[in-house]
Amino acid sequence: MRYPTQKIAYWYFTAAMLLFALQVVFGLLAGTVYAVPNFLAEILPFNILRMIHTNALIVWLLLGFFGSAYYLIPEEAERDIESPLLAYVQLAILMVGAVAAVVGYAFGIHGGREFLEQPTWVKVGIVVAALIFLYNVSMTVLRGRRTAVTNVLLLGLWGVALFFLFAFYNPTNLALDKMYWWYVVHIWVEGVWELVMAAILAFVVIKLSGVDREVVEKWLYAIVGLALFSGLLGTGHHYYWIGAPGYWQWVGSIFSALEVFPFFAMIIFAFTMVWKGRRDHPNKAALLWTLGTPVMAFFGAGVWGFMHTLAPVNFYSHGTQITAAHGHLAFFGAYVMLILAIITYAMPHLRRSQPYNQVLNMWSFWIMTSAMAFMTFTLTFAGVVQTHLQRVLGMFYMEVQEQLVIFYWMRLGSGAFVVLSALLFLYSIYGPARQQVPRHMRSAADTTPAQ
Repeated sequence: MRYPTQKIAYWYFTAAMLLFALQVVFGLLAGTVYAVPNFLAEILPFNILRMIHTNALIVWLLLGFFGSAYYLIPEEAERDIESPLLAYVQLAILMVGAVAAVVGYAFGIHGGREFLEQPTWVKVGIVVAALIFLYNVSMTVLRGRRTAVTNVLLLGLWGVALFFLFAFYNPTNLALDKMYWWYVVHIWVEGVWELVMAAILAFVVIKLSGVDREVVEKWLYAIVGLALFSGLLGTGHHYYWIGAPGYWQWVGSIFSALEVFPFFAMIIFAFTMVWKGRRDHPNKAALLWTLGTPVMAFFGAGVWGFMHTLAPVNFYSHGTQITAAHGHLAFFGAYVMLILAIITYAMPHLRRSQPYNQVLNMWSFWIMTSAMAFMTFTLTFAGVVQTHLQRVLGMFYMEVQEQLVIFYWMRLGSGAFVVLSALLFLYSIYGPARQQVPRHMRSAADTTPAQ
């Protein structure tokens, strides 16, 4: 670790991992309700379990993005973060808001809009934290060296903040509400988040492969162009059946189909750079997560998204377990694995140790990836059965659910392995790190004590 303020990332990553643990546990509880419908019905109803599960996911990924920025920007800009104090104030605001929101959800206090259930005062706190963050990282970059990685990262992070402002707009017209609601939910995950993903992935690939920066930057700009070109108008695949004009069925179908290409480009980019670099980096676990990210993102966001994104197909499959299969694998591949990759890479530096517990870390990779793949397949089969019985044959919803119980039990089993692998990952990151970096190998700027 070359810059002392990079240690800010340690606390963001730690906060993110606490919420990660909370998210997978509540996901397991929500999955249990599918198999055992009355489970916790009087204590924590299903809608509350699901709300905490999805909100914890969004918040811990954002914390992971913020931590990644605080870790990589000093190295890219070649200067310390502008104000460490503001960075810690931002973290405090976010954690207070997250805890307050979870407690509120448990008592039925929420806004009622899926993914945007936070009370208004929590949303205001998120905006304040975002403004602090944008000031901090933007000033750091503007007063230091500027690279393609920081340019793309800042573009994505500013986009995250700007599009979140639509969360405050809640029109009474339901069709209009849904149009602007997707400005946050879709343009985040299939637009500006992809820019953040590409920037972080490029940084880690540079560090792990040692390949020439100019080559990486050319790939980065190409991927970003593909992501924005397809992702922004690809939002139209959410407008098919909400009362929007009919032309969105054409626009959404065409541009959503193109969303496969940026993820495929990321696969070619990551593997080509690692092959060209031919560098035997000691952190094998970080390399594994890094290469796994574009592969699983391609299948989850690209292939499984394409499977039901065309309007004639979506007419039957919309809102079924096929959607759940796509959502789970897409979030896992594109963003969860990415944050776990940079944490795996950064933690040895932040703890002043050689790469440690790599075998446990790689076991967590294979168990988690296999479990998520199995979950995706079971939900896909469940969705196909559901689509045929409910949307084609016209059976009642609850009758169809009874036919899907076997798939829900299999999904629950895979969820248990996800929780196990998450705990294994946390131990591999925060467990014993006995191999300290020799003092003569540390940078002169790296003089702060170990965490």
